[in-house]
Amino acid sequence: MNRHAIALGTVVLFLSLSAAAQNAPLPRYEPRLGRTRPVIAVLGDNAATETTDYVVPYGILAAAEVADVIALSTEAGPIQLRPALRIGAQATVAEFDARFPDAADYVIVPNIYEGSAKPAILEWVRTQSRRGATIVGVCDGVVVLANAGLLDRRRATAHWRSIDGLEAKHARTQWLRNRRYVADGNIITTSGVSASIPVSLALIEAIAGSERARAVAASLHLHEWSATHDSSRFRVGTRLVTAVLNQWKSNEELGIEVASGVDEIALALVADSFSRTMRSHAVSVAQSSAPVRTRHGLLLFPDRQAGERKAAAMLPPLDRLPPVPTLRSTLQAIEARYGKSTAALVALQIEYPWR
Repeated sequence: MNRHAIALGTVVLFLSLSAAAQNAPLPRYEPRLGRTRPVIAVLGDNAATETTDYVVPYGILAAAEVADVIALSTEAGPIQLRPALRIGAQATVAEFDARFPDAADYVIVPNIYEGSAKPAILEWVRTQSRRGATIVGVCDGVVVLANAGLLDRRRATAHWRSIDGLEAKHARTQWLRNRRYVADGNIITTSGVSASIPVSLALIEAIAGSERARAVAASLHLHEWSATHDSSRFRVGTRLVTAVLNQWKSNEELGIEVASGVDEIALALVADSFSRTMRSHAVSVAQSSAPVRTRHGLLLFPDRQAGERKAAAMLPPLDRLPPVPTLRSTLQAIEARYGKSTAALVALQIEYPWR
């Protein structure tokens, strides 16, 4: 065999191994002594936490019924999600620590807009990691992990908009593109907002096996959750023009009817997407001002009460489609209402491979 053939064979082998590594499942969950089920904490900062990053992993993991999933806030009181919705957590971090002094098995860290450098948040995440928790940074939750020093000498990925800046600031991390999620030891990182869906299924697979993950994926109408991703297709380009122009146009309020048992996954995806158009913002509308309990136990504080000041329009009921088709239909509805470029702008922000 000549050296060209050997070189070609080496390249093919390298690409095959790279593909295999990219699509490899997350490390299998190892039960802790004395714990019958894994404990998953979803961290939120009261001031501003990204809607989908927080709600979607909670909803998917709670629906799987393979772990005790607990929604946390940094302090007592509601969490203001951004760009839409307001929810009440099930415990503060202090209450969680008192109940689980040995730490969670998994900690989900969403994009915490104003808290990615808060010392208390960084120290809590570091402590959870030291005590054996697997830390999952979703979207710009990766910034919290980087600021906490958890990504030093590790492989990681991030939102397409953030990864270049993170690479410049955190040079001791090997930043990987074209990945939906990357696992390195007890640290998992993801790309943009919509990566919260496949990484949640990957966690279910790690905890309970592929059969359970497939069943949950089927309920979402999702057929795969691999780490395969083409990040090169996500660039600002002409979308910046759309963003600038949209800021000069009317910003209408769109209502989403909510009641007890509302699907928090679909609610988050719809409210988040419509609130990113720069042409509209979504508000939850209930029959009374009383908090609403979602399908899997989150407390939702309605933005409006039916009969109060009316929204410009009410969006279709959330129970028409499963969550992932809901996201696709929402982007189609945004296209129909505001045009193709605005729908593409939303897909770009949440790093969703739409069209």
